[in-house]
Amino acid sequence: MDFNDTAEEAGYRAAARAWLEKNVAEHKALPHADDMAAARSWQARKAAAGYAQITWPKEWGGGGGTPIQGVIFGQEEAKFPVQYGYFTIGLGMCVPTVMAFADEETKKRFVGPALRGEEIWSQLFSEPAGGSDVAAIRTRAVRDGDDWVVNGQKVWTSGAHYSDYGIVLVRTNVDVPKHKGLTMFWLDLRSPGIEIRPIHQMSGGSNFNEIYFTDVRIPDSQRLGAVDDGWKVALVTLMNERLAVGGGVGASPKEILALAKDLDAADGPLIADPAFRQRLADWYVQAEGLRNTRMRTITALSRGQTPGPESSIGKIIAANQLQDLGNAAVEAEDQYGIIADPALLPLKGLFQTAVMNAPGLRIAGGTDEILKNIIAERVLGLPGEIRVDKDAAFRDLPVGR
Repeated sequence: MDFNDTAEEAGYRAAARAWLEKNVAEHKALPHADDMAAARSWQARKAAAGYAQITWPKEWGGGGGTPIQGVIFGQEEAKFPVQYGYFTIGLGMCVPTVMAFADEETKKRFVGPALRGEEIWSQLFSEPAGGSDVAAIRTRAVRDGDDWVVNGQKVWTSGAHYSDYGIVLVRTNVDVPKHKGLTMFWLDLRSPGIEIRPIHQMSGGSNFNEIYFTDVRIPDSQRLGAVDDGWKVALVTLMNERLAVGGGVGASPKEILALAKDLDAADGPLIADPAFRQRLADWYVQAEGLRNTRMRTITALSRGQTPGPESSIGKIIAANQLQDLGNAAVEAEDQYGIIADPALLPLKGLFQTAVMNAPGLRIAGGTDEILKNIIAERVLGLPGEIRVDKDAAFRDLPVGR
């Protein structure tokens, strides 16, 4: 591994940092009606400078840069208080799928507005009966002339309540095994027959949604890929999703160390408790292992190579550590741990936020169990899990009462 920038990378980092310092200051000085307006303004500013999607071709509004340049800009941007999360799903998962499978007219219509933050996209995959097992979805699309009529339900759709468009995976054939009867479309989320209901979360927010389709008509011209070949299209989206949610976010061992120095346990300061110190050491070892694993990926990108299978483990480690850290800190705060007001809590409620958000991260982009199966089978070469439904027609699969 190489922890240092090359001369070219150092130059790019310095230029990116200089641009960010100047433009963040200008951006923060402008009046914005709300967080969304501020995020759109910042996204448009990045797009104009070629920083919105650095690795995309310049003809599509990208920077025409390398993956390592994208990593470097992301590292530097993370140091500034700017909003851009509204566009992560669209630019990281949905629009790349559109770019890979849509016709030229569709790409010209949607890539630019998404890049500039003018339109927001959502990914409509999960269902009540098909979450981790994406291929088990039951939302049906039936051909009617030049249209498809869609009925069913999606759930846990992030950001759908403020999105303009989405990509949706539906079942178009029940007479073949479940992976072979799916088709992908892009759609306008304001189409007649679509009802979006935000889900109230324990954090108090409502970022996830359930979406109901009642005789929604989608033109066949909005199909992405071939009929009944949607699993191939979905894999492109899912691989991008797992990369997007693979990084570590939120509380880290450094924050819980700072908390432990100020908290009293039964026999003195928490930091002096041997059991806690053992857990703290474990967290630091995990964090360093994860950091070095990411550096292996970054080193490969720096050398123009394709990252290896080590990137598969990032999300499992990061999400589980975040949940473990949050739970330990909240328990250590004793009766104060149940307070929800960030203004009254250490580190503005960082650990309470971790407790409420970490379970979602362990599901997003594939559950722990799914990712462990992928690592076991595709990285370690272990025998595949027994799948009794592999060759059965979807209509013959048993369902609950």
